[in-house]
Amino acid sequence: MSSILDTERQYHIKTLPSEVGRYVILAGDPGRIPQIAEYFDDAVQVAQNREYNVYTGTLDGVKVTASSTGIGGPSTAIAVEELIKCGADTFIRVGTSGGIAKQVRGGDIVIVSAAVRAEGTSYEYMPVGYPAAADYSVTEALVASARELSEDRNGRRYHVGVAHCKDSFYGQVAAETSPVYYTLQERWESYKRLGCLCSEMECSALYSVAQARGARSGAVMLAIWNMEHSYSETDSTQDFDITRAIRCSVEAIRKLIASDKR
Repeated sequence: MSSILDTERQYHIKTLPSEVGRYVILAGDPGRIPQIAEYFDDAVQVAQNREYNVYTGTLDGVKVTASSTGIGGPSTAIAVEELIKCGADTFIRVGTSGGIAKQVRGGDIVIVSAAVRAEGTSYEYMPVGYPAAADYSVTEALVASARELSEDRNGRRYHVGVAHCKDSFYGQVAAETSPVYYTLQERWESYKRLGCLCSEMECSALYSVAQARGARSGAVMLAIWNMEHSYSETDSTQDFDITRAIRCSVEAIRKLIASDKR
């Protein structure tokens, strides 16, 4: 039986295997991909369709790719599935988040070691109770890179730990407007007490697909602001400059390339 997937060029991201590197940096925003590709040598756009913008170049002589995923788990899972079909096996997500833990300030970066599965996509890949976890080697490379790029002051630190992943942006940032507010608030308090560092929308889907397909993945997130400080009006600092997080992802890929060659 024929299928719409029976083509060499991927159905959604529109790439060929020859156009994708083994190492991929992912971002939600299609407009962020050219910014990431500026760190590559000889980068060119190889595909653009819907929310998927794909550039490929080289780092240290090795083919690497930057691809957008769009917002949320479903579109992220599609991108990762199709990039894997094109030969990719190592993924780093770079994106934005809201800080939860009090020590995470606007401008800090968070290396996501694991993700709370408060979304739906991961359940198409893993059963209830199985953790969405980053690959250790990818996390190790990200931590080493973050250490080199960080300082011991608010807005320039790095943190390592768990991120909360959700399907509804407004169900979290404006939870009080939801008919199920009390359920959302109860869960949120649990995440805070457990030391969850930040909240975002794609890591658990990325990690789940990667684990299910035998790929490596990790993530580095810019904390735009700290939601808990904002709620209590103790600190409303905001920082939208994602440059350090991007540099962290690129340097981590360099470290993985070097390690994989040994």
